[in-house]
Amino acid sequence: MTAVARLNAWLHSRAVIPWSFLMLGFSWLVTMWKQPPCFTADLTGKLCYSDIYTLYWTRGLADGQIPYIDSELEYPVLTGAFIELSRRIAVLLGAQSRPGLDTGQIYVDSEIFVWVNALMLLACFVGLLWAHSRLSQPVGTVMIAVAPAIWTAGLINWDALVVMLTSLALLAWAKNKPLWCGIALGLGVAAKLYPVLVLVPLAVLCLRASRWRPFFLTACSAAFSWLLVNAPVYLLVPERWLTFWTFNVDRSYDFGSIWYVLYRFGIMVPGLSQLEALLMVVGTAGICLLLLAAKTRPRLAQGVFLLVVWFLVVNKVYSPQYVLWLLPLLVLARPRWLDWAVFSVSEALYWVSIGRHFDYSNEIGDWSAPDPVYALAVFLRITVQLWLCARVIGDILRPERDVVRVGELLEDPDDGLLNGQPDAPWLRRLTGAPA
Repeated sequence: MTAVARLNAWLHSRAVIPWSFLMLGFSWLVTMWKQPPCFTADLTGKLCYSDIYTLYWTRGLADGQIPYIDSELEYPVLTGAFIELSRRIAVLLGAQSRPGLDTGQIYVDSEIFVWVNALMLLACFVGLLWAHSRLSQPVGTVMIAVAPAIWTAGLINWDALVVMLTSLALLAWAKNKPLWCGIALGLGVAAKLYPVLVLVPLAVLCLRASRWRPFFLTACSAAFSWLLVNAPVYLLVPERWLTFWTFNVDRSYDFGSIWYVLYRFGIMVPGLSQLEALLMVVGTAGICLLLLAAKTRPRLAQGVFLLVVWFLVVNKVYSPQYVLWLLPLLVLARPRWLDWAVFSVSEALYWVSIGRHFDYSNEIGDWSAPDPVYALAVFLRITVQLWLCARVIGDILRPERDVVRVGELLEDPDDGLLNGQPDAPWLRRLTGAPA
């Protein structure tokens, strides 16, 4: 056996899992090491921007205001609770979160707040890695732990929380625990909206297997956990609870989206919200048809990856931390190093282009002028994401090429309650498959 073959065998064995956690620790040290230069009001030429730092003193946290209760926040409720918990821990560690503080003290307190969040988000990434270590592809833990996305986007926002919850939901489904899958999904939707997309391919795959009970158990428990988190805030401050929803409905084209690039080149797209909704419906219908018509039942991770990518392609904004949404789904849908490398490079180039785009726009004093370099980075990122979708679709249509599937029956080892279940008789009749 050659050295490359031995390395590949080790990467795909469970012996690699403890090393993955060490690699994650190193990646997080790099993430924290690059952060201090942004503890200043001047962000020109720096690649360490973080919402965590700036929102501390722009959303009332420095004044001791509780998200939703005392001030508006454009994030879902569970993310707001995460932010409030980190603020309270920062206060215990010496931050003075109260009205009337001078600017210098607020800057000091915001740094404490960032480091508290860094430790809490690291715990979320550890939870994410643990979830993937329990699934069938140990190499996925390495792909996550050493991904440049951790360095570039890990501390931009609080997305590690929802990413962890989404992977925990997929783990629960794989381990035949639909109730816990739903609870994790509901909490994920209470932190960010996109985990609700998991229910769409899950419904299609359960339809194929005529296994409705686990799907309804998952969906109902997801709805219950989401309501449990959201209801108290809605009952106390319904107007502020609506901030997240109205903010996303009313926003126009924003950074990172194809619509923003077109705007910078003078192309205005009317009725953008309606167009986005139409494209989402059409794309979702196409993905569902693919999942239903494929001769071999696709894997859940494949369907979720396709749907989340399409959502991000047509969305009105693509914040750089959204790379974290796709990373765990990619290593589940297609755990191949070539795909991982191309994805990582395109997303890293996009991340670099953002800082340059801000500096360029400020330098010319025009936030509506074309920026060809930034446009190229956006189109490259979208092209790579669609290329990865094509690769996943190829695995769906040619399941024998799917490295995740095992045995002569090409079973999905993470299929949970659907594992080994034949397609419904009506579907076999429709597709002409043998009984």
